[in-house]
This record gives sequence, structure tokens and C-alpha cells, in this order.
Amino acid sequence: MKIKFLFAVFCVCAFSVAAFPQSVVVKPKKITYKRKNPDAPDYKKTFTITYPKISGVSASLAKKIESNLSYEKLFDFSLKDEIETEAYLYEAVYETFYNKNGILNIVLSEEVSAAYPSTYEKSVVVNLKTGEKVKPQDVFLKLGELAAQGGKSQQKEIKKAIADIKKENPDEENPASLFENTNFTIKDLDDFSVSDKGITFRYDYGFPHVILALQPEGRYFFSWAQLKPFIRRDGLLAKFIR
Repeated sequence: MKIKFLFAVFCVCAFSVAAFPQSVVVKPKKITYKRKNPDAPDYKKTFTITYPKISGVSASLAKKIESNLSYEKLFDFSLKDEIETEAYLYEAVYETFYNKNGILNIVLSEEVSAAYPSTYEKSVVVNLKTGEKVKPQDVFLKLGELAAQGGKSQQKEIKKAIADIKKENPDEENPASLFENTNFTIKDLDDFSVSDKGITFRYDYGFPHVILALQPEGRYFFSWAQLKPFIRRDGLLAKFIR
């Protein structure tokens, strides 16, 4: 009787684990919108958005995941305004970076044009069990110390960037001034990408378009071994340090 009971418990646990999706199906849905703004130039009469459409899970979970992959939320723009009054967005697209182990990582980007064209990116990590966007405090410990590690990587990148600018653009009088307001802090831990090898934190220096070519990449990779002291044992990323 005891053996049967234990077997039943095992089956329930196995079913519960299997019930949590380890991956989802992500397919693009591209929509071209026509602007109503009569003052929009010809090349801005339309704009396109490619949405990541989720399937392979329940409709409610798919809807929740898609809600956390909203371009409007991430880039703080209004689709309604873009159609009726504005002429800012040119194209919005996405790329799937990771889709297994109960984790979905998608990087969304938008190409916009005002005085100059610009591209902005946001990386979103989703917990496929809950459909929620993963926040730094959900998966990392000692956020201040972790941000300091990101800051050290950033300072190395800045040092190299200044040397490269001095070499390739001698007319730039004070390249160090370009980084006066640069500071990797806890809030910057929110923008990260996942891989089987580790985590890459992403930072946008925000250089104006006229000197965008001088902007460093702003990508700081840490292996799982390096991150081990900072990973929550009860979080979504714990599986990578066991």
C-alpha cells in the first residue's frame, strides 16, 4: 500500500513538472499600418510592426507572455498616436535569443526617425511557468555588488573606447567627456540576455546620432561560474549553477 502511495505521489510530481512549459512556439506576425497624418512625408506614410505570437501553451498563458512583450509598454509609445497624429516609428521587430529550460528571452527593437534615424533595443526575459517578465530581484542576489561588477566591465570598455577615439578621431578634443554621465547601476541590471553560457547585461550609452559611430557596444558578459555568488537558489536561473 505504501509503495502504491509513493508511486502515486511520484506520478503527480512528474506530471506537475511536465505541465510547466520548457519552451514555447514563437512565430512572427507582421502588420503594416497606414498613417492618417496628412503631414507625414511619403516614406512615413506607413510603418510596420512584427509581433511575437506565442503558442504551444494555454491561451491565457500565451496572452500573458505577449503582454510582457509589448512594444508599446517597453518603448513607451502609443500605437494610436502613431497612426493618427505622429510620424516617429518606422519599424519594430524582434529576435528570439533563448527559448528552453522554462525561459523565453526575446530582444525587441524599434527603428525611429525624427531629425535622425535611431534604433533602440530592449531585452525581455519571461518565466514560462508564470508568463511574467523576470526582474533582477527575482533571480539575482546582492544587486549592489552585481551592479558594481557590471560597472567594472563598463569602465574597461570606456577606457578602450577613449583610446580608440583618440587614435581614430584625433579632432575629438576631449573624448572622456562623452562618458561623464555614464554609470552602471542596479536599474541597469534589468536589461539582460540569457544563454547556456551565462548572462549578458546590456547598456545604452545614448550617444547623439551625429557621433553614434563612437558609441561602445555596451555588452557585459558574465559566465555562470562568475555569477554563482549572485544567483538566487530559489529563482529561475538556479538550474545553471547546480
